[in-house]
Amino acid sequence: MNGALEPDIDSLKECMKEMLNLPGQGPIYIIIDALDECPDRSGTPSAREEVLDLIEELVDLGLSNVHLCVASRPEMDIQKILDPLTALKISLHDEAGQKDDIVEYIKSVVNSDRKMQRWNEDVKRLVIVTLSDKVNGM
Repeated sequence: MNGALEPDIDSLKECMKEMLNLPGQGPIYIIIDALDECPDRSGTPSAREEVLDLIEELVDLGLSNVHLCVASRPEMDIQKILDPLTALKISLHDEAGQKDDIVEYIKSVVNSDRKMQRWNEDVKRLVIVTLSDKVNGM
C-alpha cells in the first residue's frame, strides 16, 4: 500500500469498528469472497495482508452480533491466519460434488462454444479429459 494512503485505511478500519460497536446493533454479516485473489506482493504490507489484519481485528472485537464469512482457496498464508480464528470451517476443496460441477461446466463450454464446436470429437474429448484431470488443483 502507498504510505500516503495508510492513514486513510487506518481511519476506515477505526470507523468500521466504531460502527460495529454501536449499541443496539442487530446481527451484522460481513462476507469476504475470493480472498485468495486479493493481491499478495512482498515488501510493504500487501492488500491481502491488510484484509487479513482487518479480519483479525474484527474477530478480536468479540462482538457476538458480528458474523464473518470468508471464502478462499486454501492458500498457506491465508490458512495460517484464519485457522486459529475459525469457529466453523467448511471446506469444499475436496468435495466430489464440486469437482463434478466443474467437469460438467467444462463439457458444457466445450460443446456449446461456437469456435470449439468446429473441433473434431477427439480434440474435444482430449480438452475435456485434460481440464477435468486438473480439477483437483482447484
